Amino acid sequence: MNSRNRALALAAVSILALAAANSAAQAGAFGIREQSATAQGLSFAGAASGSGGLSSMFWNPATVTMKPGWNSEYHISYISPEAKIDPQPGTSPLLGTPPLSGNLVGSGDIGREGLIPVSYSSYQLSDSVWFGVASTVPYGLVTKPDAVWAGQLYARTSKVVSFNINPILGIKVTDWLSIAAGPAIQYFDVRLERATGLGAAAPTASLRGDDIDIGATAGLNITLPTQTQIGVGYRSSITHDLNGKLRLPGAVPIRIEADVSLPESVNVGVSQAITPYFRVHAGFEWTNWSRLKEPAVIGPANVAVTSLILNYKDGFFYSLGAEYDWTDRWTFRAGLAFEDSPITDANRTPRIPDNDRIWASLGATYKWSDKLSFDVAYSHIFIDDTRINIGPGRNDLETAPGGIPLTLVADVRDANVNIISAALKYRWDDPKVAVPAPVVRKY
Repeated sequence: MNSRNRALALAAVSILALAAANSAAQAGAFGIREQSATAQGLSFAGAASGSGGLSSMFWNPATVTMKPGWNSEYHISYISPEAKIDPQPGTSPLLGTPPLSGNLVGSGDIGREGLIPVSYSSYQLSDSVWFGVASTVPYGLVTKPDAVWAGQLYARTSKVVSFNINPILGIKVTDWLSIAAGPAIQYFDVRLERATGLGAAAPTASLRGDDIDIGATAGLNITLPTQTQIGVGYRSSITHDLNGKLRLPGAVPIRIEADVSLPESVNVGVSQAITPYFRVHAGFEWTNWSRLKEPAVIGPANVAVTSLILNYKDGFFYSLGAEYDWTDRWTFRAGLAFEDSPITDANRTPRIPDNDRIWASLGATYKWSDKLSFDVAYSHIFIDDTRINIGPGRNDLETAPGGIPLTLVADVRDANVNIISAALKYRWDDPKVAVPAPVVRKY
């Protein structure tokens, strides 16, 4: 098989790995961080400097040059989130009137389990050039409260789905510097539902739109003589012109469109070998969630029919981890992270009642042979109880006929997430056949 056919084959294998996933967002807002079982075991510390193996391409495409030969990785994550919304005094009495039996009915568990499949492949074209393909799920969300509850006018089902194909060209410029870049071709789909009335039999209105658009990724990786790896990765914003329909009970569906600019992000990773068997990692991520603002939903005659009121702040993620090669076959890792959520008291809603969170993770790799290895990881996310307070001054405050404000004051409690991930890694060529060393340039 020649180089061109091999590149096409690995691209096809990666694309086939993108089965539809019922996704639960487990990064800030509706982002998904679970793109690597290996990096997850470190709470994603050093993901941009190569701690995730080939899957580090998601955070920094330049890490593709760290894998000689022809390689593929297939990762899958099972996400089990939980959160309950309990309305409190201060909620508009109208939201609790019959036929809701005069009670402030809670949401039940709004979390929905999900599977996130991703894949990565790379092929070394020459001593200094690599081609790679990352097939990932960067955004996703499913929250679904009980159909009848006090906040049904604000949220019933909320769902976000995305698929991303990212071809990458990596170049090892010297023995200490690698660079890479590539286009990111992304499908994005949003479906939002809410009740149109206060009663238990209130029908549902839904808004749905989708789009395919293109952004880019780029990165660099630096290797220092002190066995230190430093990586910096960039993912561009992608603006989706969502086209779809607004469906209201008893009415003809309305064709709509909305421009949604998804955030760009910068990742920095540092990995340091302490001994030949022990490594420590650190990571930092900035995500420009504040660019989302309040996208207008435009209907016929270019008239705004509603808005997607988001108003997030920027998100930040800080992580530390370590891994130890216990034997030639077994590697163990652990990590902790803190995530500063883009969702605050000022913009929290029943659709995404997020808060700051702490990650605790464990992981392991078993090397079956020189060509095949397996990874597993487990993470628990601790999320503090918090509050939703939709009232005067909020742009998303709903009103009843006569201008009566339908305030929603609620406690978000028992919020946590359990994540189990696994990966299969395979090298297609013979690792015993030496790959030509990269060109070393002295300046």
